[in-house]
Amino acid sequence: MQIEIDTQHARLDAFLASRLKEHSRSRLQELVKEGHILVNDSRAKPKQTLNPGDLISITIPEPVELELIAQDLPLDILHEDEDLIVLNKAHGMVVHPANGNPDGTLVNALLFHCDGQLAGINGVERPGIVHRLDKDTSGCIVVAKTDRAMKSLLTQFAERETTTKIYFAVTARPPLKEEDSIFTNIGRHPVNRQQMAVVDPGSGKAAITDYEVLNRHGDGTCLVKCTLHTGRTHQIRVHLKHVGAPILCDPIYGKSSKSLPDTDRLMLHARQLGFTHPATGEEVLFEAPFPSEFQPWLPNPSLS
Repeated sequence: MQIEIDTQHARLDAFLASRLKEHSRSRLQELVKEGHILVNDSRAKPKQTLNPGDLISITIPEPVELELIAQDLPLDILHEDEDLIVLNKAHGMVVHPANGNPDGTLVNALLFHCDGQLAGINGVERPGIVHRLDKDTSGCIVVAKTDRAMKSLLTQFAERETTTKIYFAVTARPPLKEEDSIFTNIGRHPVNRQQMAVVDPGSGKAAITDYEVLNRHGDGTCLVKCTLHTGRTHQIRVHLKHVGAPILCDPIYGKSSKSLPDTDRLMLHARQLGFTHPATGEEVLFEAPFPSEFQPWLPNPSLS
């Protein structure tokens, strides 16, 4: 496919999103990074400025055949209807297959539960997946069962005007303040590329987290409520470390922190998830019960 530009000073990523609406922005970014999009026969850059007369060449590669296995795995379903499923993801469960995790994932379980109905939604490798939780994080996650739901939810999570994401963490030490809003940029760690880090304003992506200390233990550990306003990789883990309060049992960002004698799980739980229902237009809010490991830090039984 070739497109000749007739607009002055259009940015490539915005132009592609407006012309190729059948593809998500993340998919278009992948195509640019993989060299499938050229400008005047040269590899394109995502934020490249286009000029009248520029010729864009687009090659959409054939989808990779990936055989996903439907597996009968336990699911903790908080809500299900014709359009979506909201689950309480278990700690230790990977969301979708990848290198090193070909099966035993949430996607494998959903394919069995939905009898293959998710197979064509949002690509081959991540059918139905709107957002993700780290393997070691438990709690609320929503999955789309229809294309209508997928399109609506992806838009909501991108714009973040109608969504609510509230997490609870147990930290190894108290944060710098009892409550605060953290505004930083987050990007790849300059040395360890497997980690994320707070980076200079000119790099990475903007990340905003509100936090509030709800309960303190005599050993210095704290129960902290976190409200996400953006959704960067490892955002809460990086931000809490940034304010001096790494999450308890975090193997990546809290290696020097203490751990519990009866658990080695990351003490991070996606407690509440809210959005506008794609079919009804109703504002809905779901809540995942706290795992048993959190009980010693809950200030009152009603929180559980």
